Amino acid sequence: MENNKEIVYDDYLGLSKAVSIILAVIPFTSWFLGVFIRFKEKKVFYAIVRIFLGFNILWFLDLLFIIVHKSLFRMPD
Repeated sequence: MENNKEIVYDDYLGLSKAVSIILAVIPFTSWFLGVFIRFKEKKVFYAIVRIFLGFNILWFLDLLFIIVHKSLFRMPD
């Protein structure tokens, strides 16, 4: 039997949209929380990618996604 439940993520630890945008604007907090959240989700490869690419392309994508969708940019599984 298939389980068709959609996975719901608490981005930036379930904080409000305003606080999440503020944290996403600050590059260090965006990078740190992005890495922390990927390790929390047990996605080690994506956490390592975030360590090396989190201050450039992924930071911009996180900021854009937080403002538009209130969720972090997620690479497909």
